[in-house]
Amino acid sequence: MAKTLVLAEKPSVGRELARVLGCKKAGEGCLEGERYIVTWALGHLVELAPPEDYDKAWAKWDMLTLPMLPDKMKTVVIPQSGRQFRAVQALMRRGDVDELVIATDAGREGELVARWIMEKAGWKKPAKRLWISSQTDKAIQDGFAHLRPAADYDNLYHSARARSVADWVVGLNVTRALTCKHNAQLSAGRVQTPTLALIVDREEEIRSFKPREFWTVRAGFDGFTATWRDQNGQARTFDQEQAQQVAAALTGGTGTLIEVKKTAKQTPPPAAYDLTELQRDANKKYAYSAKETLSIMQNLYEVHKLLTYPRTDSRYISDDVVPTLPERLRSVLVEEYKPLAQQILLSRPLQTKYLVNNAKVSDHHAIIPTEEQPELWRLSGPERNIYDLVVRRFLAVLLPPFQYEEVTLKVQVGEHILHAKGKLVKEQGWRAAYDRSFSLEEDEGEEEEKDQTLPELKQGDKLPVRWANTQPGQTAPPKRYTEATLLTAMEHPAAQVKDKDQSRILEETGGLGTPATRADIIEKLFAAFYIERRGKELWPTSKGIQVVGLAPADLRSASLTARWEKRLGDIAQGKEQETSFVEEMKDFASRLVSEVKASDASYRHDNQTRSPCPDCGKYLLRVKTKRGEMLVCPDRECGYRRSVKQTTNARCPNCHKKMELRGEGEKQMFACVCGYREKLSDFKKRRSEKSAGKGDVRRYLQKQAQQEDQGSSAMAEQLKKWLEQNQ
Repeated sequence: MAKTLVLAEKPSVGRELARVLGCKKAGEGCLEGERYIVTWALGHLVELAPPEDYDKAWAKWDMLTLPMLPDKMKTVVIPQSGRQFRAVQALMRRGDVDELVIATDAGREGELVARWIMEKAGWKKPAKRLWISSQTDKAIQDGFAHLRPAADYDNLYHSARARSVADWVVGLNVTRALTCKHNAQLSAGRVQTPTLALIVDREEEIRSFKPREFWTVRAGFDGFTATWRDQNGQARTFDQEQAQQVAAALTGGTGTLIEVKKTAKQTPPPAAYDLTELQRDANKKYAYSAKETLSIMQNLYEVHKLLTYPRTDSRYISDDVVPTLPERLRSVLVEEYKPLAQQILLSRPLQTKYLVNNAKVSDHHAIIPTEEQPELWRLSGPERNIYDLVVRRFLAVLLPPFQYEEVTLKVQVGEHILHAKGKLVKEQGWRAAYDRSFSLEEDEGEEEEKDQTLPELKQGDKLPVRWANTQPGQTAPPKRYTEATLLTAMEHPAAQVKDKDQSRILEETGGLGTPATRADIIEKLFAAFYIERRGKELWPTSKGIQVVGLAPADLRSASLTARWEKRLGDIAQGKEQETSFVEEMKDFASRLVSEVKASDASYRHDNQTRSPCPDCGKYLLRVKTKRGEMLVCPDRECGYRRSVKQTTNARCPNCHKKMELRGEGEKQMFACVCGYREKLSDFKKRRSEKSAGKGDVRRYLQKQAQQEDQGSSAMAEQLKKWLEQNQ
C-alpha cells in the first residue's frame, strides 16, 4: 500500500501530527502508520554552504578574498543534524512512499526548511502543503482534508531563499570586511545594522539634548483644579516672571465659568494581537524580551494548543473564521474570563466589525484562542501571563466601543483663561475586559489637564479661586528604547526618519524585518555586545556606537532595508523575480566592501581592563551581557573569554533575592546584595541535600554557560569558525 510522508519542522509537532494521523510504530527519526509516515526536521537540517565550500581561499579571513560572490549558492547538511537528515532522506527514497505533505511551520522560514530538505534529498514525486493556524486535533484534521498543491507556495519559497541569500552575501562580506579591517570581532547585517542605528541615533539625540526650564500655573476651585493657558493655547511658559505674575493675579480672585462643553465620545476596541503587538505589551507589562514572548507563544501554540499561529503580522481574521468564534468563546468560559465570555455569547449576532477584515489578513490571521479547552493549572507563570493577554484582547475586540462624555470647562479670572476637563463614563464596553491599570499608549508628550470628576456646573457660575501656584518643569529628551518601543520603531521606522521622502517610503514598505525575525535581530545585538539592558532601557555600548559609524552609510539606512523587505513580500506574491533581487544584493555587497576597504576610520577599544589574556597576553575587554559581565580577548585570532559574574536564578537563603555567581573554577562563589556569600561547592552540597531533581545545580550552571556563550547569529558562527581555523 502506497504511503504519504509527512514532514514536520520539529519532533514535538511531528509527534502530535502522528498521534492525530494514527502513526504509532516508531522508526528511525519517524513514526509510521497504515497510511502515513511522519518525520521531522530539527529546525533547519540544511543551510547555505560556508564560504570555504566555494573556494578554499575563502577559508581564510583576509581582505584580499573579498567580496565573496558565488555564481550559484550551494546548500549543505548541518553536521549536527546529519543523522536526522539521513533518516528523512531514506524515507523519501522508500519505494512505497509516493507523496509528501509539507507540514513545517506555515510561513516563509517553514517553507525554506522543507524545500531545502526536499532538494538535498532529491525528492521528485508529488508534494502537497498543510497550511494551518493552530495545532488542535480539529485544525490538523481539517488541514489534511484540505491539502493544497505545494506549487501554490513556490513564490513563498523563492522569497525565503532570496532573504537567506541576501543575508549571506551582505552579512558575511561586510562582517569579514569590518573584522579584517579593524582587527576586532565586528559584525553587520542587512536588518541588524539599521536596527542598531535606531538605538545609536536615539542615544545621540539624548546626549545632545539641552533641557529648558518651564513653568505651568494651576489654580484650585471648589471640587476641581484648572490649568492656565496663554493666548496660543500653551500651558507652558519659559518666562518664570510671567508665570509668577499670572499666579499672583489669580490668587484670591473670582472666576466666571464662560464655557461648559459636553461631547459624547467613544473609543473602539483595540485590534486583536499580531506577534509584534503582543511582544510590545508583554514587554511593557511583564518585562519579557521579544525572544521570550515568542518562545512562550510557541509553547502555547504547539504544546498546549491554546493559541493560534504566533508568527503573524495580521491583527484581523477572515470571514471563514467567524463561524468558529462561538466555540472559541466557549473554550474560555473559565475563571475570570467566564462572565464576559458568557455575556458575549448571549449577544447575537456577535460584534465582529472590529475583528473581521479579509483585506488585512495575509498568510495567517490574528492571534486568538483555539477551540481547545484550557487546563490553566498546567501553564507556567509566563505562559499564563501571555495567555491572559491574548484572551483579554480577544474578548475586548468582540465587545462594543467604550462610551463616555467628555466635559471641558473654561474659567475666566480677570484677563486670564483656565482650562479643566473631566470624563463621565456612559458604557464601559471593551474596557470591561481590562483592569484600571490598562493603558493602550505610553504616557508621553506635553503636560495635559488630567481627567477628573467635575461637579455639576453651568455657564455663568461664579467660582472663587481657592489657591494658585506655579509648578516648575524641564523639557525632557526623547526616551531610550525599551524592547517594546524598539519593536514599534522596527515596525514603523518612518517615525524615526526626519526626511519626508524617506518617511513616505518607509510608511509604504512596512518596516525592518518581519514579526518572525525581529526578536532574533534584537538578540543578535545583545550577543555581539552592541547593546546592553539597564532596567527596561536599551543602551548602545561603545562598540555598538562605533560599529554604526564604521558601517557603510547605505547599510545603516532604515528606508533602504525596509524597501528590501517590501520586495521580498513582492517575490512571495509573484510580483518580482528572485534572481533580480539577489543580483542587486550581490552588487550592493560588493560596493559595501569597497567602502570599508577605502575607509580611513579606526576602531578603539575603550572598555579595556588591566587584566592580561592568559592565552595571548593582550588586555581583556570587560563587556556586559544580558546575564552579567564577561572578560573577552580583543584579538579575533585568540577568542578567549571568561565570565566575571552572572545573574542566576539561585535565591539567597536570607533575603530570597537572586544571587550573582562570581569567579571561576574552584573559586566560584555566589554573592547577594544583602551581603550573603557562599562557595559554589557549598551551594551544590546544600542543594543536593534538599533535592537533586528540579534544582539540579550542574545542569543549571551548564545551561547558564550555554546561554552566555552561544551566539545566535550566522555571523557569530562564522567568527567561531574563523577562530577555530586560526588558533
